[in-house]
Amino acid sequence: MIGKKIKELRKAKRMTLEELAAALGTSKQTIHRYENGIIANIPSEKIVALAEALGTTPAILMGWSSESEYTINDYESKDEVRIKRLPILGDIACGKPIYADEVHESFAAADGNIDADFCLRAHGDSMIGARIYDGDIVFIRSQSSVDNGEIAAVIINDEATLKRVYFYPAESKLILSPENPRYAPLVYLNDELENIKILGKAVAFQSSIM
Repeated sequence: MIGKKIKELRKAKRMTLEELAAALGTSKQTIHRYENGIIANIPSEKIVALAEALGTTPAILMGWSSESEYTINDYESKDEVRIKRLPILGDIACGKPIYADEVHESFAAADGNIDADFCLRAHGDSMIGARIYDGDIVFIRSQSSVDNGEIAAVIINDEATLKRVYFYPAESKLILSPENPRYAPLVYLNDELENIKILGKAVAFQSSIM
């Protein structure tokens, strides 16, 4: 399904395979494999990049429109409860970074007021101080940078982790800090920063899929 959607959106934008590949920093052959389903498990960071290049959201690209909302009338209240579905794109480590290559065809239901584009499932215990536990669903808003002290989903080479971010450009230093004293901060300097990308800001979490 996702391959068909990629091809459909690419053609709608009149983009060639080469142009989309250049936007993602990959090859024409890889895009062709995405579109034809040869590569089924597209890494979550590539899904985010594809969505950006195609002018859409990861939710729409995965087939679950972020605009797709429904309402539940609460008979005890006159207020309307708004619910929307967000795709769970894969797993993210709350501990040592883990390889980010899973795509799960599932979704989480969220309050319609949550400004997020996709979800990741947390693994490990390094963020328990922020009340994010193993198995929790973390809602991510796509953005390439965050303010110091904010929690973000970060790709290090091809590995994903969830940490508080502290970036000091004058020193070319990035610190990814856990919320558990058992774990030491991850510190990256100078050229090491070239292999690091922020996928987005963690804006909410829930302990189970609704």
